[in-house]
Amino acid sequence: MNYILRKITPEDDPAVAALVRDNLKKFSLDIPGTVYFDEGLDHLSGFYNSGVCKYFVAEAEGKIIGGIGFAPFTPMKDTAELQKLYLADEAKGNGIGYELINFIEGKMRKAGFKQSYLETHNNLQAAIHIYENSGYHEIERPKEVVHSTMDRFFLKGL
Repeated sequence: MNYILRKITPEDDPAVAALVRDNLKKFSLDIPGTVYFDEGLDHLSGFYNSGVCKYFVAEAEGKIIGGIGFAPFTPMKDTAELQKLYLADEAKGNGIGYELINFIEGKMRKAGFKQSYLETHNNLQAAIHIYENSGYHEIERPKEVVHSTMDRFFLKGL
């Protein structure tokens, strides 16, 4: 599948929020304690286009088919948190998830981070498979976890 990667814009906010919520709903994660109910989800461009935080969308034929971002994870030294890796159904199963992870890890390195942290949920087995195959190893739950429903935590040296 041909797509371009670019920084999120305010015009992308509704499509990205819908993509995230659609994915969470499909896996029964449209519940409190997930990003599903975060007020900021409808305005991601404002958060990610400030400071060191970054978010990129994958666009194919004018449609947002995925996205991935990062922000500092301050509880761990020199660590960025891989955030909001989501794909539209038509983009799943052809390696785009791996490509997005590789891309964002490069951006993390360029920003000076030494580790990548992420949190996910056991319902998201395909995502967990991709993370493990991308070199992430499971760690204990950090006490600073914001989304209380998340139950799987991973770390990778960059």
